[in-house]
Amino acid sequence: MSDIIWPEGYLPGMTDNYVSNEIIVHGLQAKQVWPLIDRPALWPSYYGNAADIVLHDGAGPALCLATRFRFTTFGFPVEAEVTEHAPPAPGAPGRIAWHGWVEGDAETRLDVHHAWLFEDLPGGRVRILTQETQRGGPARQLAATLPNPMLNAHQAWIEGLARSARQAAGT
Repeated sequence: MSDIIWPEGYLPGMTDNYVSNEIIVHGLQAKQVWPLIDRPALWPSYYGNAADIVLHDGAGPALCLATRFRFTTFGFPVEAEVTEHAPPAPGAPGRIAWHGWVEGDAETRLDVHHAWLFEDLPGGRVRILTQETQRGGPARQLAATLPNPMLNAHQAWIEGLARSARQAAGT
């Protein structure tokens, strides 16, 4: 199976917080799931922790490499820029990632790398993987909270994504 591609400074285990969430769903293909992550305006319809989404500079409605956008999650106003964008293709998984940040001083600034992978598997299955690494004071606070709220919220995100893709596909 494919792996997330990590930029320098965001390798899991080397940051203040890291979570990984994955599901494998029968009866869906990566190309059916992709439009729901690629269009941020749709996120709140299946993920209650994303709001106030704005794509900058007239971008959209779909993301592409270098798209800048803003959204609120976990109560943080996050600015983000797409750093990887490859829709699924025959024999190749879909990949999307963004660098996100919350401005602040040394204690309140937050930097994240949030990556997604959508991979078709044998037997009519799709693998949905999301992983995020974070650096900064808020990341240390999240990591010290049990259960990790990011782990639970991202699980809700991928499950909502799969549920919405099933509904759109009529399955």
